[in-house]
Amino acid sequence: MAHSSIVVTLSQNLFKRNLTCVKIHAHSPSSSFGSRSLSLPSFSFSQRTTPLSLTASFSSHTAMGETSAPAADAGMDAVQRRLMFEDECILVDENDRVVGHDSKYNCHLMEKIEAENLLHRAFSVFLFNSKYELLLQQRSATKVTFPLVWTNTCCSHPLYRESELIDENALGVRNAAQRKLLDELGIVAEDVPVDQFTPLGRILYKAPSDGKWGEHELDYLLFIVRDVNVNPNPDEVADIKYVNRDQLKELLRKADAGEEGLKLSPWFRLVVDNFLFKWWDHLERGALGEVTDMKTIHKLT
Repeated sequence: MAHSSIVVTLSQNLFKRNLTCVKIHAHSPSSSFGSRSLSLPSFSFSQRTTPLSLTASFSSHTAMGETSAPAADAGMDAVQRRLMFEDECILVDENDRVVGHDSKYNCHLMEKIEAENLLHRAFSVFLFNSKYELLLQQRSATKVTFPLVWTNTCCSHPLYRESELIDENALGVRNAAQRKLLDELGIVAEDVPVDQFTPLGRILYKAPSDGKWGEHELDYLLFIVRDVNVNPNPDEVADIKYVNRDQLKELLRKADAGEEGLKLSPWFRLVVDNFLFKWWDHLERGALGEVTDMKTIHKLT
C-alpha cells in the first residue's frame, strides 16, 4: 500500500503543475475561437497507468521538484529527463477517445507500449514559407527517441491540460502546436496564430526507436503557411533547412541509399509516402479543403 500512495501523490502533483499552465495557452489573441472554459475528463487518479514496478523511479525529487530517473537512465540528458517525467501525455483509444493520461516516459517505453497498448495523442506541424518551401528540422542528439533524424517542422504531444484537451476543431492540438513551435524553434505565438493551422488528417502508427524506446501515436497533421523568424533551441533541434519538392525528393533518395548517414523519422516518412506531395500541390492552389479529412484515422505501417 505504501508504494501505491506514492504513485497517487505524484500523479496529483503533476496534474496540479500542469494546471498552473492552463491560462497561458488557453487563449490566443489572434485566434477566432476566443477563450474557452472546459472541464477535464473525470478520470480518477487510480486510472493512471504507472505500474508499481516503476515506483522506485518516482521515490525522490530534487529541490526544484524534478523527478529522478531510474539508475538505468542516468545518462539521459537532464532537459529530456525532466520532460520525460513532467509532461503528461493524453492517452487515447484507436478512435481517438481520451481514456486517461500518463508520463511521457511511460508512453515511450516499448515494453509498456507492447504490454499495455499505450497510445497517446500527438501532432506533426508542416510549416511552409510564402514561397511554399517546407521547414524541416534535425532532431537534437540528446532526444530520447530518434536522435539526429530529419523530420517535419515540429513533432510533439498535446499535454493533459485544459487548453490542450479541447476537441472542437482540434483546438487543443493547435494550442499545443503553437506552444511547441516556441519551445523547439523559438517561433513566437504571434507569428503562428492558432487559427492559421489547418488540420488535414490523422494517422495512427507504431515505430520502435531502439531496443527500449519508441512511438505509438495518434498523430494530427497540421499545415500552416507563415514567414517566421526561427531561433532553434539546441536542446531540441540540431539543424534546420527549408526545402522545395525537388530538394525533399533528393533527401529521400539519400536516406534510401544510406548516403551521408541521413535518416528520416518514421512518421515523417509515412506522411511523405502517403500524403505530402498531393497535399503540397493543393496548398499552392489554395485548395486544401479538397483533401482535408478529419473523420478518417489512417492506420499506417
